[in-house]
Amino acid sequence: MFSDILNTPYVLTPEQVAFYQEHRYIKLKQVLPAEVVAYFNEVITQKVAALNTQTLPLQERSTYGKAFLQLFNLWTQDPHIKSLVFSQRLAQLAADLMQVSGVRLYHDQALFKEAGGGITPWHADQHYWPLSSDKTVTVWIPLQATPLDMGPLEFSAQSHRILSGRELSISDESEAHIQQQLRIHDFEHIIEPFDLGEVSYHSGWVFHRAGANQSDQVRKVMTIIYMDAQMTLKEPTNSGQRNDWETWCPGAQVGAVIDTPLNPVLFTRLEQQTV
Repeated sequence: MFSDILNTPYVLTPEQVAFYQEHRYIKLKQVLPAEVVAYFNEVITQKVAALNTQTLPLQERSTYGKAFLQLFNLWTQDPHIKSLVFSQRLAQLAADLMQVSGVRLYHDQALFKEAGGGITPWHADQHYWPLSSDKTVTVWIPLQATPLDMGPLEFSAQSHRILSGRELSISDESEAHIQQQLRIHDFEHIIEPFDLGEVSYHSGWVFHRAGANQSDQVRKVMTIIYMDAQMTLKEPTNSGQRNDWETWCPGAQVGAVIDTPLNPVLFTRLEQQTV
């Protein structure tokens, strides 16, 4: 269903590509039509409800646990969700923004911030990833319009340039330390709502966070993490990276391209396919 729109290119301007390269995030409007968003809202919501094992009340959870319900690799659980995760439209955007010839799947994840859910602290995703380069990008797909009171994703533009804070997992410590570092460096803090059908892309090392969900609705988001199709595995430097290696890249070898059944190539440029 919706294969036409999911596989039709969304053409970026040179200015948009340059913006991403400079700031390492970009928001793009009207990437998905309203009916597509509504359909996947329903399908993903049903799958999250079926797979969720979180039973603790919000007030009894850690800061991380209060931030969202998190489920991974839903593409392996449902063929309809797989059609979204394998979308050529979304994957080509990732390749165009990173300026690479093709992209491979790292993994997907649903992030559902419950009504009353807490903040998602400042962090950089690639802290958790045993990947050898910064050619990584995540598309953040809200499954509804997301006003400020629902806690949309926030970005620190150009913050991929600083190293301090990269060693921190998502936590109260990362929120305090990274916030202080970003103030010192005076990077622009982007806090904006998301329209229906609008998505964002952000790189693995750009710092980002999300506010609390102060609405009475669940903030539903689907994300897909892409990496350069030629990405190689690096020796893990923390327990999170070792866990990611074992969980999302099983069988991959250090120094070799991460070519496993869980990491298929999702987009390759036509000129590369005909060589």
